[in-house]
This record gives sequence, structure tokens and C-alpha cells, in this order.
Amino acid sequence: MARSTVANQLAAIRKQRELLDKKEQALKSKSHDKVLAQIVAMAKDAGLSATDIAKALSAGKPAKAAKAPKAAKKGALAGKKVAPKYRNPANPEQTWTGRGVSPTWVQALKAAGTLESALITQPVAA
Repeated sequence: MARSTVANQLAAIRKQRELLDKKEQALKSKSHDKVLAQIVAMAKDAGLSATDIAKALSAGKPAKAAKAPKAAKKGALAGKKVAPKYRNPANPEQTWTGRGVSPTWVQALKAAGTLESALITQPVAA
């Protein structure tokens, strides 16, 4: 007996849901009708035809601005080991290739204008 009452309650709830769905659709339809009437009035005032509106709708969203160009491709030597170009005169163990962020000792030499004194002389290849 309890099963039949639960089934009856579920059936009643489903029926109520269907009625509410129908009411919702009717309200949406009224709202849509009002909006469409406003759109038609605006289109007439602007002198637009149905084909103009159809073209605008089929065109979709307006074109976006051109995307920024992608970053330049890395050079052929990117990620490869390069021989050091500068050696710290105060500490010969510290070197710098001349690429990337300059170390503080290089910045100090640049500020003093004596960076050339830290150049490592390379033997000339035969």
C-alpha cells in the first residue's frame, strides 16, 4: 500500500512539473514576442530589411583584431654551451659568456667603463 501512495505522489509531482514547464514556455514566448516586436520596430525605424538582419545573424560575431605575432623563433645557438667571453679579474673562477643577465661583477665593470679589461683572449684558429 505504501508503494502505491509513493507512486501516486511521484505521478502527481511529474504532472505538476509538466504544467510548470508549459507555463514557463508560455511566459518565455510572451517575453520573446515583446522583444521581437521591439526589434522589428527598431529595424523599421533604421530602414533595415529582413535580409539585412539575416546577413548580420549569419555573419556571426564580428571579426576579432589580428592576433599579436608569435615570438621570434630561437636562434640556432639557443640552449647550446658557449665559451666564456669575460673573466672576473678579482676572482678568475667567475666567467660570463656575454649572454643573458650580466652578473654583478660585470655590471660593476660596465659602470666603471673597464669591461674590456675582463675580456678573455681567444686563440686564433688555424
